[in-house]
Amino acid sequence: MSGIAIGARLLVATHNRGKLEEIAHLLEPYGVTCVGAQEMGLSVPEETADSFAGNARLKALAAARAIGLPALADDSGLCVEALGGSPGVHTADWAETPLGRDFELAMRRVHRELESSGAPEPHRAHFCCALVLASPDGRSEVFEGDVAGRIVWPMRGDKGHGYDPIFQPDGYDVTFAEMDRWEKNRISHRGAAFDKLIAAVEAR
Repeated sequence: MSGIAIGARLLVATHNRGKLEEIAHLLEPYGVTCVGAQEMGLSVPEETADSFAGNARLKALAAARAIGLPALADDSGLCVEALGGSPGVHTADWAETPLGRDFELAMRRVHRELESSGAPEPHRAHFCCALVLASPDGRSEVFEGDVAGRIVWPMRGDKGHGYDPIFQPDGYDVTFAEMDRWEKNRISHRGAAFDKLIAAVEAR
């Protein structure tokens, strides 16, 4: 696979400052300077695909074509087996309110729906992440990662973000929200996807 060449600058299709800093830190050893969608004045396209990879591709291609630089985007979410894989690509949607995103509300919905389902514990789940690297000419590459675990209740921990307080990864007795940030990044779905991206960059 020849792959998409990453030059001195890479557009990261996110408005999340923390995510931009994390990606910039990972790619810095390779001489890559990352710029975010917000500082380039780009809006986020509507995520209409039915898969994480599809949504990440939409964002990466839109950004790459708008600016004329290679662009990287990600989409990720929580999939609960007893809920048929939900919230899945609607992970963020479950947190939407008229006043913005409320992930505590979303976690309570997961718990409520699991209770209603009558499914026995453990409630198996996994986090998925799809990274897509796109070029202005329309080519794209996908790097995917996931981490398996189970849903716990009540919520535990005040670190992390999103659904982290109810997700306990396999092999650990703490949730993502109780875990040191760097340890979480090492074993997370996003970490696994980044490992594949970095391996591809190193091979070029």
